[in-house]
Amino acid sequence: MSYADGLLSTGERIAHREKQHWFVFVWGSKWAVGAILLGLVLLVLSQNVGPDQRGIVGIGVAALVIGGLAVLGWHIARFLNQEYVLTNRRVLQVAGVLNKTSTDSSLEKINDARLSQSVFGRIFGFGDLDILTAAETGIERFHMIRNPVGFKKAMLDAKHEYERDVAGTGFAPSPPLRTDASPPRPVAAPAVAAAATDGDETLSADTPGRPPAAALSSDELTRTLSSLADLRDRGAISPEEYERKKADLLSRL
Repeated sequence: MSYADGLLSTGERIAHREKQHWFVFVWGSKWAVGAILLGLVLLVLSQNVGPDQRGIVGIGVAALVIGGLAVLGWHIARFLNQEYVLTNRRVLQVAGVLNKTSTDSSLEKINDARLSQSVFGRIFGFGDLDILTAAETGIERFHMIRNPVGFKKAMLDAKHEYERDVAGTGFAPSPPLRTDASPPRPVAAPAVAAAATDGDETLSADTPGRPPAAALSSDELTRTLSSLADLRDRGAISPEEYERKKADLLSRL
């Protein structure tokens, strides 16, 4: 299991996973490969030097080869631990071998994604993907990511699914309000509808031109207040509107 898998929260699942293109590894390890090749060349040339100089050349060859292999191994570990992960809730970037670093942006805060691909990148399938979030500084660059077009499409699809799920959840309507003197009349979520549409107005028995408000049971009041609290937390109504409607509902008991 990768490090990114351990960062997932309850109910979160991975929808797409990508890594940097292997060109990143090749370019980053060029000096290590050069040192190894230079050491091998010196090893071959050391056969033509005298015994006194052969020991010094051997030390140089060992330093170049061992050092080059160590640096090459470090670049391999860095490449294998670099991940770009898309889940059904956010986008994560994980890096680091011993010291891990992870940055993420939730799907609801992502405004767009800017893709940059050179001709060379289009041929070999890599590019830079900039994730643009609501904050001015909220830009994450996925440098030389493999299959950037597929990752961008998967991210936009996941964002669409996330927004559709949030919009489709809605709020459970309260049971119809009833009075003893009148026949049953269905009213869908009266408190929620009044708070969302009337703005600063509140429906109460004291409002001129409005019929008397029906009494609420304790269960109906609890569900309606819960729906109003959700609207307040999501910014659909102000705290003042919530308090006024809460006082109006409590007066119906």
